[in-house]
Amino acid sequence: MIERVSLFTKKQDIFISLALAFFILTITLLFEYKNYYEFNRFDSITQEATVLKQYLKSKNNRAYQVLKLRSDDGVTFYTTAKKSLEDIREKKIKILIWPKELTFLSYLSSFYANSKILNIYEQKTVKQQLNDYISDVHVDKSIANIYHALYSATPLEKESQSIFSNLGISHLLAISGFHLGVLSALLYFFIRPIYSFFQNRFFPYTNAWRDTFFIVALILFAYTLFLGSPPSLVRALGMLIVGFFLYERGIEVISMQTLFITILLLLAFFPRLFFSLGFWLSSSGVFYIFLFFIYFKNLSKAWQFLLLPIWVYLLMLPYSLAIFENFSSLHPLSIIWTTLFTLFYPLSIFAHLVGYGSIFDSSLLWLLDLGRTGEVVGIGIYTFLLYLLLSLGAIFYKKVMWSLLLFSCAIFIYSIYQIA
Repeated sequence: MIERVSLFTKKQDIFISLALAFFILTITLLFEYKNYYEFNRFDSITQEATVLKQYLKSKNNRAYQVLKLRSDDGVTFYTTAKKSLEDIREKKIKILIWPKELTFLSYLSSFYANSKILNIYEQKTVKQQLNDYISDVHVDKSIANIYHALYSATPLEKESQSIFSNLGISHLLAISGFHLGVLSALLYFFIRPIYSFFQNRFFPYTNAWRDTFFIVALILFAYTLFLGSPPSLVRALGMLIVGFFLYERGIEVISMQTLFITILLLLAFFPRLFFSLGFWLSSSGVFYIFLFFIYFKNLSKAWQFLLLPIWVYLLMLPYSLAIFENFSSLHPLSIIWTTLFTLFYPLSIFAHLVGYGSIFDSSLLWLLDLGRTGEVVGIGIYTFLLYLLLSLGAIFYKKVMWSLLLFSCAIFIYSIYQIA
């Protein structure tokens, strides 16, 4: 078997890649700054935007609605509205905003602006129609909201979000590389036989494997745009394309170099991703998966299948505790739920397509009841920073990798002790 080569064989290759990424980033930021200037040149600006989130908040004995919006240009910002405002989540609105003292950095990340809603468009988008179809299938609104999150990247209700955080499976409800992997496998499974049938008869000179990948990638790209380009999904799609490009050229795919170049290029083309928590959590998950295969590639496939979910759970636990500060006695069972999700996700898609979308409702209701109790367990910022340093060191030294694993096990034991 021919051994695949590394992406970077010389230091010069790294410097060239960094220079190219810096050049792309410079051009991208110039375009973004031009848009920022146009956005901020007047005291007020009219925008058409989609309502991503809407929730009630109280302050100083006053209740009001908080709206998270994304404009057609990809600008994400927050505003407030009257308590009496109807539910307009996922709807498109026309809004007048006053972006007071808006900095370029805030423009790229997110910001708050006073506003006035000028119009709420009643014509439903394709995404709203999909959510309506799902809602009609399910009696319980919480169950419908779960499928909204799974299929159309609609944010979970606050209560459901807390429940899944207690269970340690919030990542399963945020469309990312895990879902993209399942979808790409399903698409390839169905498209390849059909394409091969026509290829054998009309164009046998083409590469069926490569052509099928391009078709699958185009479908996934369209799906990513349809969902509004969630950062974790953008990372996964970028990884898929870069991985295929390298694999075709005999370059090793499962390596930190591949992850490094993918993140570098994505940040260069889409600098807003730098401020996305979902993007960094998704990238971190891939980092620890690659770390596992780098050090345990000689294990049998059976052992890799058994140990990888445990490994990912333990090494991502510090992120969960540092960011969400949720833990429960059922949290470790997320290893099992994550494994079962590989079967549930494609089966649920098929069930909705054939008219049996409610088949898993009772199981999901049981899961929701199971995760209603949890404890606040967190780790300090300095503990988390030390963990990040060990993670980086584990790339280069096996001893540091073992230290990292022991550290994550110690954090797990600490979490169990806190709720005992």
